[in-house]
Amino acid sequence: MKIYGRIDGSGFDAETSLRRLAEVTLVATPNELRRIDIFLSPSAETMERMGASHDHEHLSDRVDGFDAAPGFVVAQASSGDA
Repeated sequence: MKIYGRIDGSGFDAETSLRRLAEVTLVATPNELRRIDIFLSPSAETMERMGASHDHEHLSDRVDGFDAAPGFVVAQASSGDA
């Protein structure tokens, strides 16, 4: 697994603004964490079902209430990423 992120305000259209991170910290309520889990488990199932054709999914597209939150994206690992 690899973790990538963007600096707040760096924009979302420049692929070069992604940076590999050594750590991620979620500052969240217990309810938010439970709602993120509602996203992660089905995302894993979708990855398994779609295989290599799966690219990525956004939390805000799948779970209500995260539209104003920082982007949270899960992406399919390539064979060398896991």
